[in-house]
Amino acid sequence: MRSNQALLFILLTIAIDSIGIGIIFPVMPDLMQSVTGEDLAHAALWGGVLSTAFAVMQFLCGPIVGNLSDRFGRRPVMLIALATMAVDYVVMALAQSVWILLVTRIIAGITAATYATAAAYIADVSPAEQRARNFGFIGAAFGIGFVLGPMIGGLASVLGTRAPFWIAAGIAAANFIYGALVLPESLKPEKRRALSWARANPLASFRAIGHLPGLRRYLFVMFLYTTCFTSYPAIWSYYGKAAFGWDGWWNGISLAVFGLFMGLAQGLGTGPAVKYFGERLTAIYGSILHAITFVFYGFIRSGAVAIAFSPVAAAGDVAGPAMQGTMSNLTPDDQQGELQGVLSAVNSVAASISPLVMTYIFYRFTEPGAAIYAPGAPFLLAAALMVVCVLVLVATPSEKPPAAV
Repeated sequence: MRSNQALLFILLTIAIDSIGIGIIFPVMPDLMQSVTGEDLAHAALWGGVLSTAFAVMQFLCGPIVGNLSDRFGRRPVMLIALATMAVDYVVMALAQSVWILLVTRIIAGITAATYATAAAYIADVSPAEQRARNFGFIGAAFGIGFVLGPMIGGLASVLGTRAPFWIAAGIAAANFIYGALVLPESLKPEKRRALSWARANPLASFRAIGHLPGLRRYLFVMFLYTTCFTSYPAIWSYYGKAAFGWDGWWNGISLAVFGLFMGLAQGLGTGPAVKYFGERLTAIYGSILHAITFVFYGFIRSGAVAIAFSPVAAAGDVAGPAMQGTMSNLTPDDQQGELQGVLSAVNSVAASISPLVMTYIFYRFTEPGAAIYAPGAPFLLAAALMVVCVLVLVATPSEKPPAAV
């Protein structure tokens, strides 16, 4: 019973992380225009800066948090990060300038490193053959949070742009209390390793994991995959406002619908897909679906059609858990935390670059006097990068997991 409660807590934590991310999306264009006094195109640029600050801190802190959890266990790291997250939301609710928002995004990037520890916890308690499926459950929890977050943000937008952050702070605080009561430690003392600050350095961690067979190509693919996928949070609300005239409510609805189907695809689709096609083929066909989706969003001009396309767009989301499961199975048990930390760092580097690139492209194609008005232009770049992912995956041979010691 206690282990079931612990798993529920981990999934709740991922969902709450996702809620916190999703809450801000629907109101982001209005919020940034309000605090900067700029038009939509310039406000999007500032939004890219905030997203990059968040991701840079994930990059710096992901390997550190992963290594700390390998040394001291998953429980204390999770609880400290949750407490910090609750405080951060309070500060965001009170922020009145873009610079304060920048500070809160930096703090949020540190607390978002809980994802690496949560994934390591799942790896601790999952047999090798079930890891891809259970990582799919993490994706489902993220999807559920991504449904609730935009819905809360959209609904609360009628009360003002600050209300969602107070709600998120209360949820994070409640989850901290729940975790303090039910979360057992998953990492056995004999599987802990000495803390090495050299390996906690993001670049050093890359070198340590890169020595394991077959991971370098997958890390590269995950980098491109995240670069593409980050185009959604980076520009979606700005894109919705520019292309379809959506307000915070409709941005929230569109994101919630997409999150719902993303959760269904990862939670219910990953296990059967991996069972019948294997992890590699699942990653390939998921990436192909993503490429098609990005091309579609690059040209569509109907908001209703964009929302209706959500099931197809989300169907490709089995690719991420499939690749993550493959890499986890190629990694020894005493390096699972480090692997998840490095994955967090890889994703954070991609998420640091993507918002700046995507919002700049959005700016160039939507600014007053733009030669071609194309709010969906960033998605066309994402489609091209996703094609590269497919080609690398097709050229990657199957790898065997490390021998048991």
